[in-house]
Amino acid sequence: MDLQELRKRIDALDNELLALLNERMGHVKTVGELKRSQKTVIYRPEREKQILDRLSKINDGLLSRSAIEAIFLEIFAVSRNLELPERIAYLGPEGSFTHQAAESRFGGMSEYLVLPTIHSIFDAVETGRARFGVVPLENNQEGMVGETVDLLREKEIHIAAEVLLSIHFGFASQSDSLTNIRRIYSKDIAFRQCSTFLREYFEDNRVELIPVESTSKAAKLAFAEPESAAICSHIAARLYGVPVLFDNIGNSDQNRTRFLIISKDFQNQKSQADKTTIIANLPNTNKPGVLFDFLKDFYDRGINLTKIESRPLRQGSSFRYWFFVEFEGHYEDEKVREILKKYGSLMKVLGSYVRIS
Repeated sequence: MDLQELRKRIDALDNELLALLNERMGHVKTVGELKRSQKTVIYRPEREKQILDRLSKINDGLLSRSAIEAIFLEIFAVSRNLELPERIAYLGPEGSFTHQAAESRFGGMSEYLVLPTIHSIFDAVETGRARFGVVPLENNQEGMVGETVDLLREKEIHIAAEVLLSIHFGFASQSDSLTNIRRIYSKDIAFRQCSTFLREYFEDNRVELIPVESTSKAAKLAFAEPESAAICSHIAARLYGVPVLFDNIGNSDQNRTRFLIISKDFQNQKSQADKTTIIANLPNTNKPGVLFDFLKDFYDRGINLTKIESRPLRQGSSFRYWFFVEFEGHYEDEKVREILKKYGSLMKVLGSYVRIS
């Protein structure tokens, strides 16, 4: 079979795919009408996971699980826009890793609200200016984002889903020769996380490292200045049209950031793999045994705690804390309900959602 014949067959398959996708979207539109009439939620992460799990299980072709997810997450995003377009707020600027995380779940067609601070995202969601917000929670190299954790306690906001994003920095420049580069722009954290690359490639060169407020700003400057470069995300380089000369230049190829999708009033149905996040306002945390007794309640019920992070209470002059807690399971599980009932108003349930990390 020659190349021309192969191309004809691919074209025929593409025609079939288009017809099938349009047929799927017709059913999606009908589902959207039913959901609107019944006033039910459009975004259902647990349903999307069920579909991905089923497709991965029956898959016997060349597509990997990650490839199936990449294709169908975009299909899901287009489907949701047909059902009911919803505005999503994310931490800007455009081209940030939070932007990338938002697009990975809501697609390129959604209506986005680009905001400058994490606090402004919580405000937009709380006031209804945005249906969902996307905020960073933690990085496995740098730790927790304190502002996000604190606002989850302060605001009446729920967690709808989590997104785990591999953070790959690219080295982008208009110049095709490293010897011509005189300035490199990026965030200070990006310089730290790409220090090995910088040391190996620019140790003997007179290159100025200039911190800026975002990797997106770095890409914008690199586009405007031919003798400069940016350490930035791929989405930022694409957005500003700066060629990526080197890919994945970070010190670790395991650099990952976890993002949360937040909403004002959102509850997930149970899936086969859930995670629950709560705020624990334990009394008398400066006395022995308080935290131990709390943790033992989970141990005695066989509930696996995946994270516990202490935060300052900021009341009075003593050192007292509240706790950000995550565990496997759904808040409607009988064993979880026993703990929530025991502690009552001392516990704030932020949400149960499909476990990714």
